[in-house]
Amino acid sequence: MKHIKSITLIGICLLMFNVTLAQTITKEQTIFLTPLWEGERFPDGRPKVPDDILERMKSVAIEEAWGVLRNEGYHNQFEGGWKPLHDDAPFVGRALTAQYMPNRPDVADQIKKKGERDGRVGNTNSWPIDMLITGDVYVADCFGKIVDGTLIGDNLGNAIYAKSKTGVVFNASSRDMEGLSQIEGFNAYVRDWHPSFLTEVMLLSLNTPIRIGAVTVLPGDVVLAKKEGVIFIPAHLAEKIVITSEIVRLRDLFGITRLKEGVYSPGQIDNKWSDAIEKDFSKWLNDHIDELPVPKEQIQELLKKRTW
Repeated sequence: MKHIKSITLIGICLLMFNVTLAQTITKEQTIFLTPLWEGERFPDGRPKVPDDILERMKSVAIEEAWGVLRNEGYHNQFEGGWKPLHDDAPFVGRALTAQYMPNRPDVADQIKKKGERDGRVGNTNSWPIDMLITGDVYVADCFGKIVDGTLIGDNLGNAIYAKSKTGVVFNASSRDMEGLSQIEGFNAYVRDWHPSFLTEVMLLSLNTPIRIGAVTVLPGDVVLAKKEGVIFIPAHLAEKIVITSEIVRLRDLFGITRLKEGVYSPGQIDNKWSDAIEKDFSKWLNDHIDELPVPKEQIQELLKKRTW
């Protein structure tokens, strides 16, 4: 038993050594951590949730996503308490993660030397930005540091948006709020804003599991940032959340429409629908398929699966 424990401890130490010096985990390790994802992956192993799902996710309410996640046993996926650049400009994307820690010169020097050997350029806080592609959201844990914890200003913000076309979520602060607000389409969810420069932090890992408040975030998670806060969705549940939200949206619209028309009473709509109402709902979907706020193809798919 002691021998097994020793081997396990050595394995953990080797993994930590690899993460510290390479700033990332291997493709195989990412796949190991996301075993329920059965779709396409990026070369680094991150789940590649389809662009279509990301686009449809923009219409999902935080409460809808939260409800599905809770039902699936995921109780720690939402984090609030942000000071967004724009609280009325939600965004969606795939998480590219980074972890910063308080600076320790001996470790920081090793990381920089390894980065130089790997061809990385510039300061370490630019390394995650170099890795971004369209649809990514740069998610970083910098231990909630505000003063001297400003991970980006408007220069890096422009670089981020040029590569990702989304935004950032930082358990830290940012600077240059005025300049960042002029980047059309860009948004930032941060803990606070501060005029100081980033100092006394070091980049420890890239594209590894990180903690954002009460949430464990994995590379490739779908990030849904809205006015209430940010919810991090495991890749394998993204499509289910989108479909559930669309069905709820359609049923709500049908119910409100029929109530306004006086066809049904509030008691009939607020309770479990009868077979007659379900049939009416199916007919209503088919009759208004080109007018509804859900893609026509998705409604057709829904109608195929209904029994009436």
